[in-house]
Amino acid sequence: MAARIIALTGKGGVGKTALSAAFVRLLSERHPAARLLAIDADPAVGLATGLGVEVSETLDDIRKALSGGAGGVTPDELTAEARFRLFDAMEETRGFAFLAIGRPEAAGCYCAVNGCLKEIIGLLAADFDYVVIDGEAGIEQINRRVMEQVTDLLLVTDQSRKGYQVAETVKRVADSLVPCARCGVIVNRATRPELFSDPAITGAPLLAVIGTDAQQTRNDAAGRTAFDLPADSPLLRGVGEVLQKLELA
Repeated sequence: MAARIIALTGKGGVGKTALSAAFVRLLSERHPAARLLAIDADPAVGLATGLGVEVSETLDDIRKALSGGAGGVTPDELTAEARFRLFDAMEETRGFAFLAIGRPEAAGCYCAVNGCLKEIIGLLAADFDYVVIDGEAGIEQINRRVMEQVTDLLLVTDQSRKGYQVAETVKRVADSLVPCARCGVIVNRATRPELFSDPAITGAPLLAVIGTDAQQTRNDAAGRTAFDLPADSPLLRGVGEVLQKLELA
């Protein structure tokens, strides 16, 4: 089957990384024979902690090694010359592979590594059944078409107006630059989910409203992973609801 590439986007601080880790857990449990890749596309590198992965080499490490540290390697060169190194960099654990974009040491733009990531997503998609991407905060990766291979774009927001505005902006930019097969909204960390109304982002149906999760908060504080959450946690229940609506359960 063609890969389902699921990208989580939205404002910083809305819980994209915890949700991404929960998606990886449930997909690995419900589809144990499938080939699953988790990509940490956020330079903050939080998904590794959420999944309990030790990162030995990142995409940016590979890019710099190929260019001798000068940063001049093109995405085509990385795609053509470094495929075997990418598979070496992917950490196999708990039924999924993992790749982190990394954090460039130099200050400034992430254009080079984002350009590489765009090519790598397309390259690796053929080798996996499911790809889960924890995107960076904001719209930069959408604006630069890093996510143009995505099939399922998930707009994550909290209850704040700013969260809605970022989700609306991502949707609007994606419609013109990276149209995908499916798009929907997840409202996370809702204090009263039973009272929540549809945020009505045009063309993006509400997939789930997930309440605050005390166990997830404790997990974060203790450095535990999504695999340590109880199956009935609000986070996992909400992600399970999304998977059903996306016909991925």
